[in-house]
Amino acid sequence: MPWRVPPAQKVAGVRPDPYRVWMSEVMLQQTTVAAVKDYFHRFTTRWPTVSDLAAARDEDVMAEWAGLGYYARARNLLKCARVVVAEHDGVFPDTLAGLLKLPGVGPYTAAAVASIAYDLPAVVVDGNVERVMARLHDVHDPLPGSKPLLTDLAEALTPEARPGDYAQAVMDLGATICSPRNPACGICPWRGPCAAQAAGTAAELPKKTPKKPKPTRHGIAYIGRRADGAYLMERRPDKGLLGGMLGWPGADWTEAGAAEHPPIAANWRQVAGEAKHTFTHFHLLLQVRIADLPQGANPESGHFVEAETFRPADLPTVMRKAFDLGFGAFDNVG
Repeated sequence: MPWRVPPAQKVAGVRPDPYRVWMSEVMLQQTTVAAVKDYFHRFTTRWPTVSDLAAARDEDVMAEWAGLGYYARARNLLKCARVVVAEHDGVFPDTLAGLLKLPGVGPYTAAAVASIAYDLPAVVVDGNVERVMARLHDVHDPLPGSKPLLTDLAEALTPEARPGDYAQAVMDLGATICSPRNPACGICPWRGPCAAQAAGTAAELPKKTPKKPKPTRHGIAYIGRRADGAYLMERRPDKGLLGGMLGWPGADWTEAGAAEHPPIAANWRQVAGEAKHTFTHFHLLLQVRIADLPQGANPESGHFVEAETFRPADLPTVMRKAFDLGFGAFDNVG
């Protein structure tokens, strides 16, 4: 992993960069390593230090984050970088208490940075560690209620020596061997003391409280293109879903049905099909309307993004799905 420093390099005096550790941990929240790697490379190439990131334009960072999801993380990334530069001279705090005071840094991220970057004996508990602890101790109480117990069990095993290497090892154990399905117990280094392995219950742990079914919401995306190729877009409010991201104008998404709210009077045409997307708490079905707009169009809301600066890749996934659905239909609009 590009943010890791192997033990052999540490012995040679190479220390983990707290900026890269923090960046990776923020990106990895509810996101897989495979999805994060390319984003991490792009961010750290474009903004190699926390000072570079702090000086970046909000819209550039949000555009670079597009597609990774959970966009509040990108806004907190900027807030945190700017606090580190403004209040800590561009150096991340080297204590758990200091890290916890940074914007967007919760107990897990603070513990990960403290442990991995500064080798402090902080307790790092992610989903992989929870699974390892639940199986190691044969804990049948379901998550999320059992999280405090699993954290206590993880703390009891956290060593004073090389806690950063230990934290990464346990997370890797959960990701590669003690996996959610079909754990490879036969090659696990903790097979001997594992209570769930002895009881034959490893595959069914950790147990989780059943989730409620996700509701389905409906909406409309209005994709208007001006004669010169510019697209009518809006930047969503900083707070809320897809906060700070560019998107297509439209009304709120509701379970009651799609509400008509075009940003400008035009010959809007509905495109066949729907853009389908699943968020954490609901499914979304998005109808797509397209229209050719005159060069002097004056919309009620939103702004035009010139053709030479518009990049579909800068859009969040659901907005890109709507664009992909509507783009090919423009040639058929009368």
